[in-house]
Amino acid sequence: MQKDPFRTRDHVADFDDIVADIVARSATTRATLPMVADVAYGNGEAERLDLFFPPGERRNLPVHIFIHGGYWRMFSRSDYSYVANTVTQAGAIAVIVDYALMPEFRMAAIVEQVRRAKQWVMDNIVDHGGDRGRISVSGHSAGAHLATFLFEKAPMPSRIHAALLLGGLYDLKPLQKSFLEPLIGITDEEAAAFTPTMRQHDPKTAVIILVGDQETPPFHQQAADFGTLLRARGHGVRDLCLNDRNHMTSVRDLGIIGTQVGDCLMQMIETTLF
Repeated sequence: MQKDPFRTRDHVADFDDIVADIVARSATTRATLPMVADVAYGNGEAERLDLFFPPGERRNLPVHIFIHGGYWRMFSRSDYSYVANTVTQAGAIAVIVDYALMPEFRMAAIVEQVRRAKQWVMDNIVDHGGDRGRISVSGHSAGAHLATFLFEKAPMPSRIHAALLLGGLYDLKPLQKSFLEPLIGITDEEAAAFTPTMRQHDPKTAVIILVGDQETPPFHQQAADFGTLLRARGHGVRDLCLNDRNHMTSVRDLGIIGTQVGDCLMQMIETTLF
């Protein structure tokens, strides 16, 4: 039987070991970095975020928002605390966001949640020493999909200066007939309304699109198509295919300085790159 190209476990032999490593790294991060935990950005039970800080004075620091993946149905912010290692080394405040999961909650609710998380940052991060004029975002897989909704074109500028999208999903239609169908059942309405390639984004946001060279073909195609679309709409876009990396090793590297992904994240936080 042909393997589903979207079912990561079928294509990453050490999937469980990598997840265990990521969770362990995150526990260490929470035990060692200065943080403010379990901040409510909305009224829902899952509408929480954690803040991690670099050492030293907290004043006018850049801010980075990270959104985890898991096909909108798995994981939580605490599994991805380790991303704050790279963010704080770059001198920024890390905002690690949680959201409710499918199928109990539908796509519209999740998108609104991450938008509320961004609004909380805009309204409150100054009180924690952040500079709301220097906000960047990143996300992995479904988190990259959700991150695109933070720099959409709107009556007001998004105020997101840069976005790093790793192993992202930018066209939901193919997922409707994937292994996810009985698990979360993405509807036709959701695919039409929440496919990033069908939406308009803020051209002032510089975008970095990353994909591991060991990812399956649909991830490469979606990354290429989204990059082409954004360029045509006036975005500054940087594409990078990561050497010897798959869907899980690439996200593990987000928290490891000296890797392609970790260094790219640091550079994005320190400068727009464009």
